[in-house]
Amino acid sequence: MRPASAPVTAGARRLPGRAAPLLLALAVLAAGSFAFALYAGTVPIAWRELLAVLAGHQQGLAREVVFKLRLPRAAAGFATGGLLALAGALMQVLVRNPLADPYVLGVSGGAASGALGAMVLGLAGAWVAGGAFAGALASTFLVFGLAHGRGSWSPTRLLLTGVVVAAGWGALVSFLLAVGPQSGLRGMLFWLMGDLSGAGSPLPGLILLGAGLVLAVMLGRQLNVLAHGDMPAAALGVPVSGLRTAIYLLASLLTSVAVTLAGSVGFVGLVVPHMVRLLGLRDHRLLLPASVLLGGTLLVVADTLARTAFAPRQLPVGVLTAAIGVPMFLYLLARERAAT
Repeated sequence: MRPASAPVTAGARRLPGRAAPLLLALAVLAAGSFAFALYAGTVPIAWRELLAVLAGHQQGLAREVVFKLRLPRAAAGFATGGLLALAGALMQVLVRNPLADPYVLGVSGGAASGALGAMVLGLAGAWVAGGAFAGALASTFLVFGLAHGRGSWSPTRLLLTGVVVAAGWGALVSFLLAVGPQSGLRGMLFWLMGDLSGAGSPLPGLILLGAGLVLAVMLGRQLNVLAHGDMPAAALGVPVSGLRTAIYLLASLLTSVAVTLAGSVGFVGLVVPHMVRLLGLRDHRLLLPASVLLGGTLLVVADTLARTAFAPRQLPVGVLTAAIGVPMFLYLLARERAAT
């Protein structure tokens, strides 16, 4: 697999002429995923009826289903997918390792532990979301503090520290599942596998996604330089230490909010940036918004299939993202091996 630090090729330098059509196509796919999410479900809504509801020309059950159930869930799914994809792309630049994503670095483990702790105490709703957010932030500072130690930290040190901390959180999650009430075990397991059925308002996630994307794109030129290594970046005047700290804190914040919305959804942050690179987008000023669009689209489609494929039963959305992510990741490995 081509590392995040791979040099920009001549074809990539010529890409800006193709970038607009690619981004437009991804935006159309995102809109299509929303249309699919609003249309599909156990309550049948015809396309003409759906258009009438969206235009405000129809009231009744269809309007309630669309605006109170399906649209908020689709928006939460898009926010979650976009947050994870953006965080994954940033992490891969930070550690210059294509296998890096926020879950490998222990952020989701801390969030899962915080949320499950609230569930074990019999809390629900905002308490679970708050526990997940607090756990993710605690994991962020724990990994960053341990990796930094008394001196500077390297990408390899950060990655190894994250893996160890993630293993520790995994042990705590297993303990909480073992001592938790049997009545809440199913809900805990669904949350651990990713579940949008209990997602709250998508507005905070969408606001953070927009703000995080704007900030990351503003840093895009420096990210392009940092992807080639610390020494070249420092030689070109990039504040390497400050930039790495900002990337890690931003990616961790994005992940913590994503986990708060939907639980632990795997593979999105790992695979989506690679899929965007396959399209030829390597300049981070283009790669990051494309990753947000594709990540959001992927999760909206996966969640729609998760709630309709075996209706009235619902699957955890993480099952679908794993089913998509594992073959895609194996394909990327095989493609890289054939290229070497």
